[in-house]
This record gives sequence, structure tokens and C-alpha cells, in this order.
Amino acid sequence: MAYSSIYNVYNFYMTTYAPKPSTPYDSHKKSELRSVYNSIVKMNKESPLYILDTSKDSQQFAVSMKENARELRNTIASLGGLDEDDLLNKKVAYSSDEAIVTATYIGSSEDSEDAPAYEIEVKNLASPQINTGKFLPGEEAVALPPSTYSFDVGIDDLNYELQFNIKSTDTNRDVQEKLSRLINNANIGMSAEVVTDDAGNSSLRMESNATGLKDGKPCLFKISDHQTSKTSGSIEYFGLDHVSAQSTNASFVVNEEEITTASNRFTLENTYELQLKGVSGEDGGTASIGLRTDVESLTENINTLVRGYNSFLQAVSEYSENQPKSNRLFHEMSSVARVYAQGLTSAGLRLGQDGTLEVDRSTLKQQAMSDNAKEVFSSMKGFTNSVLRKTNQVSLNPMNYVNNIIVAYKNPGKNFASPYITSAYSGMMFNSYC
Repeated sequence: MAYSSIYNVYNFYMTTYAPKPSTPYDSHKKSELRSVYNSIVKMNKESPLYILDTSKDSQQFAVSMKENARELRNTIASLGGLDEDDLLNKKVAYSSDEAIVTATYIGSSEDSEDAPAYEIEVKNLASPQINTGKFLPGEEAVALPPSTYSFDVGIDDLNYELQFNIKSTDTNRDVQEKLSRLINNANIGMSAEVVTDDAGNSSLRMESNATGLKDGKPCLFKISDHQTSKTSGSIEYFGLDHVSAQSTNASFVVNEEEITTASNRFTLENTYELQLKGVSGEDGGTASIGLRTDVESLTENINTLVRGYNSFLQAVSEYSENQPKSNRLFHEMSSVARVYAQGLTSAGLRLGQDGTLEVDRSTLKQQAMSDNAKEVFSSMKGFTNSVLRKTNQVSLNPMNYVNNIIVAYKNPGKNFASPYITSAYSGMMFNSYC
């Protein structure tokens, strides 16, 4: 029971607040975790005592700021690493035809000089499984007796039982929409929607989130009500077990070697992460995958940094009306850019009135190709490192920007570490389940 609750909490947290899925930069060494722990202890030891604002808006703001800070930190980490010497040194991959495949370089800076190039021809994309139920007159009363019905869904080696009620006043479309909401809210790895044909009849269409087939399995999900705990019969009536499109694996050729995968996203030789987008033409056209030059990589890295920085400021500004202290966070982050404004301008970045940055591509490329490029972009590295430190501060204590009331300051140097400051933040994830 406890495991199930924590599982639900985690899913709620990730689907509600996390803007993006986890990345390789979310994994840490023991030394990094120890450093985070020591920082929390030090922060709690000197932190004043608060009356916490536990409103739902404040909870959402704190979690959102932590997640957006994490996203910006991961963006910076993806540009070459978290050490100042490696910042903005990340090589950037290219694809000669992004309508067929896009590429991201995931290798290290040390290995970039020997990174191979590839020619890729896509024959078939990986596709999901689709079930399409019977098309029934949407406005007609459902021809099933009122009762509590249930059916079983087998997906990802797990079985789920979904229950729903049918009332005497329900129409076919009412129940189909009810089933659509039930499946979507269950978050079990598939989605559903009600579709309509030319005659105005409605049907329930279900699609797996995953693609392809693994380990020789015949399907990605299976729906039945033969051994369900409540009333059966809804599967046959609505035709929910009808597979209209089987899932397929991706098929492609890399340097004349044919490969199949269950997903359209995969890694190649631990060097590139590829995303298949389309099928090659009838003439068997290929897309070339490789690394850009140093100038192109630096330009793309800076563009990525600016997008991440501006996105964080935009996320903070959305709370300016409901969370007064969000303006302080906005000012602190935008002040980092103002400190380095002169150096950023020299490198081809313009600082706007609202604190965001804009890239002058021609100046940026010209400076990247100049003889004193290293000197010009030293301010850029300093700016990036300062932004990184700020994101770490926000991640450690997002409650610092919630509208809390200070009760008392601690006596400096004569306090013991208290775990309760971060416990207040962590507890917000469990608030709806305890």
C-alpha cells in the first residue's frame, strides 16, 4: 500500500510539474550527492524560522521554480559539462536532412575529434498500436443495463482493472467519453479519444504511448473483461478489443547495415542520439550525420543557452501577480546578465529591457571566427557559470521565494542543523496523499 502511494505521488509530481522527462544530467555521483547534502545542512542551520505559506498556488510555484531551475541547469550541462573550463565546448551534431532524422551528440568532448560520420536511410518508422471500437449512433441510449462495469488492460507486463458506471440515461457517446477520460486519467501508457465518422456515429480510439514490439510480443496492450471483478460485456458492445493498427518496429540502414528498433529515438554507438522523423524517398535517399565545426558548435551552444535562460525568466514572470517574491527571483537572475552586459554585447548578445537576451547571429559568428575569440567569450563563460550557481541555489531552496513570514532569526554561529526547512518543501508532493 505504501509503495503504491509513493508510486502515485511520483507520477503526479512528474506529470503535473516536471516540464521535461529526466535526462542523463539528473544522475549524480556520490560526491555530488554528498555536496548537495552538506549544502542543505548548512542552509538549514542558519535559516530563520518561518510561518510557511502552504496555499496551493505557493506549492505549485515552489515546485515549478525547482523544476525550471533543474531544466536550465541541465541545459547548461548539455553544453559541455558543469566545469567552467568545459562550458560551451560541447560539439553539436548535424543532420543533412532533418525531415528524415535529427541528431544530438552525446559523446564526450575528448572523443569528439574521432567521432564518426554516418549515412542513414529510413525504410520504416516505429508505430504505436491502435484499437478502434465499433462506430455506434452517438445520441442513442446505450444498449447495456445500468451497472458498474469493469475491464482489464494488460500493458508493459502489468495488468490494470478500470471500473466505470453506466446509468439508464447515458447515450453511447456519453459512455465513450467517460471511457476516454478514464483511460487518459489512469496514466497507464496509453491514450484515448472519441472519433466520429461521416455518418455521425462515434467510436473510441485507443493508442499506446510506446511504439514497436519487444521480445517477440504480439501486441503492446490487450483489453478484455473475461475475468474482471465487475459486470462484463462492455468490451464486446463497444468493440474495444479490435486492433485496427498493429505496432511496428523502425527499420533503417546505417552505413549499409540494416537495423531495427522498437522506438524512433535511440542511441548510435554511444555517440549520437537519433530521432527518426520520416521515411526516405523512393530513390533511397540518405541523411548524413556528423559533427559541426567549432564555430558552428559554439554558435549553437550559445543559442541553446540563451533559449534556456529566456525560458526560465519567462516561467518566473508568469507568477509575478500571485507570488510577490517571484519578482525578486526575476531580478536576481536578470542581474546576472547585467553584470556581464558589456562582455555579452561584445560577443553578439543584446540585453533587453525585460532582462532577456537576444542573439545577433552575424556578430556572434564574426566574433567566433576572430583571432581573439577566446578572450571575447571569456565573459560568456563567466555569465554561464554564474547562472549555473543561481540555478543550484533555487533548486536547493525554492521556498526562499515563496511569500513566507519570518518569525525569528537564529543566533549566528550557535545553531544546530534543522531538517525541517526542506521537509516542508518535500511534504508538498505528498500533501494530497497523506
